[in-house]
Amino acid sequence: MIKPMKRKYWVLLICLVFIVVLDQYTKYEVQQRIHLYQTIKVIDGFFNLTHVRNPGGAFGILGGQKGGINSLFFLVLPLAAVGIILYLIYKLKEHERILSLSLSLILSGAIGNLIDRIRYREVVDFLDFYLFSYHWPAFNIADSAITIGIGLMILELLIHDRKRSTKQQAPNPK
Repeated sequence: MIKPMKRKYWVLLICLVFIVVLDQYTKYEVQQRIHLYQTIKVIDGFFNLTHVRNPGGAFGILGGQKGGINSLFFLVLPLAAVGIILYLIYKLKEHERILSLSLSLILSGAIGNLIDRIRYREVVDFLDFYLFSYHWPAFNIADSAITIGIGLMILELLIHDRKRSTKQQAPNPK
Protein backbone atom coordinates (compact mmCIF):
# COMPACT_ATOMS: atom_id res chain seq x y z
CA MET A 1 0.00 0.00 0.00
CA ILE A 2 1.30 3.44 -0.93
CA LYS A 3 1.44 5.97 1.88
CA PRO A 4 0.06 9.43 1.17
CA MET A 5 2.67 12.12 0.67
CA LYS A 6 3.44 14.13 3.81
CA ARG A 7 2.23 17.72 3.98
CA LYS A 8 5.78 19.15 4.02
CA TYR A 9 6.47 17.51 0.66
CA TRP A 10 3.22 18.88 -0.81
CA VAL A 11 4.25 22.36 0.37
CA LEU A 12 7.66 21.88 -1.22
CA LEU A 13 6.21 20.61 -4.50
CA ILE A 14 3.64 23.43 -4.76
CA CYS A 15 6.23 26.11 -3.94
CA LEU A 16 8.74 24.66 -6.38
CA VAL A 17 6.32 24.48 -9.26
CA PHE A 18 4.67 27.86 -8.61
CA ILE A 19 7.80 29.90 -7.80
CA VAL A 20 10.14 28.39 -10.39
CA VAL A 21 7.57 28.61 -13.20
CA LEU A 22 6.57 32.19 -12.27
CA ASP A 23 10.21 33.22 -11.88
CA GLN A 24 11.31 31.75 -15.20
CA TYR A 25 8.24 33.04 -17.03
CA THR A 26 8.70 36.61 -15.80
CA LYS A 27 12.42 36.51 -16.67
CA TYR A 28 11.56 35.20 -20.14
CA GLU A 29 9.02 37.99 -20.68
CA VAL A 30 11.48 40.64 -19.47
CA GLN A 31 14.15 39.36 -21.87
CA GLN A 32 11.67 39.32 -24.76
CA ARG A 33 10.07 42.72 -24.12
CA ILE A 34 12.68 44.92 -22.41
CA HIS A 35 16.15 45.56 -23.83
CA LEU A 36 19.10 45.07 -21.51
CA TYR A 37 19.42 48.16 -19.24
CA GLN A 38 16.12 49.59 -20.53
CA THR A 39 13.80 51.00 -17.87
CA ILE A 40 10.01 51.19 -17.99
CA LYS A 41 8.43 53.44 -15.37
CA VAL A 42 5.52 51.74 -13.64
CA ILE A 43 4.95 54.00 -10.60
CA ASP A 44 6.88 57.25 -11.02
CA GLY A 45 9.25 57.85 -8.12
CA PHE A 46 8.82 54.34 -6.70
CA PHE A 47 8.88 51.36 -9.11
CA ASN A 48 10.37 50.56 -12.51
CA LEU A 49 10.87 47.47 -14.59
CA THR A 50 14.56 47.53 -15.48
CA HIS A 51 16.25 44.66 -17.31
CA VAL A 52 19.66 44.07 -15.73
CA ARG A 53 21.96 41.10 -15.30
CA ASN A 54 23.71 40.17 -12.08
CA PRO A 55 26.84 38.05 -12.43
CA GLY A 56 27.48 38.28 -8.67
CA GLY A 57 25.67 37.29 -5.53
CA ALA A 58 22.87 39.03 -3.65
CA PHE A 59 22.86 42.78 -4.34
CA GLY A 60 25.66 42.33 -6.89
CA ILE A 61 28.27 41.20 -4.34
CA LEU A 62 31.39 39.92 -6.11
CA GLY A 63 29.82 40.77 -9.44
CA GLY A 64 32.69 42.78 -10.88
CA GLN A 65 33.93 40.12 -13.24
CA LYS A 66 32.32 37.38 -15.28
CA GLY A 67 33.72 33.89 -15.49
CA GLY A 68 36.56 32.13 -13.69
CA ILE A 69 36.38 31.36 -9.99
CA ASN A 70 33.37 33.67 -9.58
CA SER A 71 31.19 31.61 -11.93
CA LEU A 72 32.26 28.36 -10.29
CA PHE A 73 31.57 29.79 -6.82
CA PHE A 74 28.07 30.94 -7.80
CA LEU A 75 27.27 27.49 -9.21
CA VAL A 76 28.71 25.37 -6.39
CA LEU A 77 27.28 27.45 -3.53
CA PRO A 78 23.64 27.22 -4.69
CA LEU A 79 24.01 23.50 -5.41
CA ALA A 80 25.32 22.95 -1.89
CA ALA A 81 22.48 25.09 -0.49
CA VAL A 82 19.91 23.02 -2.40
CA GLY A 83 21.32 19.82 -0.87
CA ILE A 84 21.37 21.26 2.64
CA ILE A 85 17.83 22.63 2.37
CA LEU A 86 16.49 19.32 1.04
CA TYR A 87 18.11 17.56 4.00
CA LEU A 88 16.61 20.08 6.45
CA ILE A 89 13.15 19.62 4.93
CA TYR A 90 13.55 15.85 5.21
CA LYS A 91 14.41 16.24 8.92
CA LEU A 92 11.48 18.57 9.69
CA LYS A 93 8.67 17.27 11.86
CA GLU A 94 5.15 17.42 10.43
CA HIS A 95 4.07 20.11 12.93
CA GLU A 96 6.86 22.49 11.79
CA ARG A 97 4.69 23.98 9.06
CA ILE A 98 6.13 27.50 8.99
CA LEU A 99 9.69 26.16 8.73
CA SER A 100 8.52 23.83 5.97
CA LEU A 101 7.07 26.77 4.04
CA SER A 102 10.10 28.99 4.65
CA LEU A 103 12.61 26.34 3.52
CA SER A 104 10.44 25.54 0.49
CA LEU A 105 10.39 29.21 -0.52
CA ILE A 106 14.16 29.55 -0.06
CA LEU A 107 14.78 26.37 -2.06
CA SER A 108 12.42 27.45 -4.85
CA GLY A 109 14.14 30.82 -5.14
CA ALA A 110 17.59 29.26 -5.09
CA ILE A 111 16.60 26.89 -7.91
CA GLY A 112 15.08 29.75 -9.94
CA ASN A 113 18.33 31.71 -9.77
CA LEU A 114 20.45 28.58 -10.26
CA ILE A 115 18.67 27.95 -13.56
CA ASP A 116 19.79 31.42 -14.71
CA ARG A 117 23.36 30.82 -13.56
CA ILE A 118 23.49 27.56 -15.51
CA ARG A 119 21.90 29.08 -18.64
CA TYR A 120 23.47 32.57 -18.67
CA ARG A 121 26.23 32.53 -15.98
CA GLU A 122 24.33 35.43 -14.39
CA VAL A 123 20.87 36.17 -13.00
CA VAL A 124 18.17 38.18 -14.77
CA ASP A 125 16.81 40.93 -12.48
CA PHE A 126 14.07 43.42 -13.26
CA LEU A 127 12.07 44.58 -10.22
CA ASP A 128 13.50 48.02 -9.49
CA PHE A 129 12.28 49.93 -6.42
CA TYR A 130 13.41 53.33 -5.21
CA LEU A 131 12.22 56.12 -2.96
CA PHE A 132 13.61 59.63 -3.39
CA SER A 133 17.41 59.17 -3.56
CA TYR A 134 17.34 55.69 -2.01
CA HIS A 135 17.55 52.96 -4.63
CA TRP A 136 17.23 49.25 -3.86
CA PRO A 137 19.23 46.90 -6.15
CA ALA A 138 17.06 45.27 -8.83
CA PHE A 139 15.81 41.78 -8.01
CA ASN A 140 13.44 39.08 -9.31
CA ILE A 141 10.72 36.64 -8.19
CA ALA A 142 13.27 34.07 -7.00
CA ASP A 143 14.98 36.69 -4.81
CA SER A 144 11.58 37.64 -3.39
CA ALA A 145 10.83 34.00 -2.50
CA ILE A 146 14.20 33.68 -0.76
CA THR A 147 13.65 36.91 1.18
CA ILE A 148 10.11 35.95 2.26
CA GLY A 149 11.35 32.48 3.24
CA ILE A 150 14.15 33.92 5.37
CA GLY A 151 11.74 36.42 6.94
CA LEU A 152 9.28 33.64 7.84
CA MET A 153 12.10 31.56 9.27
CA ILE A 154 13.35 34.42 11.45
CA LEU A 155 9.79 35.12 12.62
CA GLU A 156 9.21 31.45 13.45
CA LEU A 157 12.50 31.18 15.34
CA LEU A 158 11.75 34.35 17.32
CA ILE A 159 8.26 33.11 18.21
CA HIS A 160 9.65 29.69 19.13
CA ASP A 161 12.32 31.29 21.38
CA ARG A 162 9.71 33.51 23.01
CA LYS A 163 7.45 30.52 23.76
CA ARG A 164 10.39 28.59 25.18
CA SER A 165 11.51 31.48 27.43
CA THR A 166 7.90 31.98 28.64
CA LYS A 167 7.68 28.30 29.58
CA GLN A 168 10.98 28.51 31.47
CA GLN A 169 9.87 31.60 33.42
CA ALA A 170 6.46 30.22 34.39
CA PRO A 171 6.27 29.03 38.01
CA ASN A 172 6.12 25.31 38.40
CA PRO A 173 2.87 24.37 40.24
CA LYS A 174 3.29 21.67 42.88
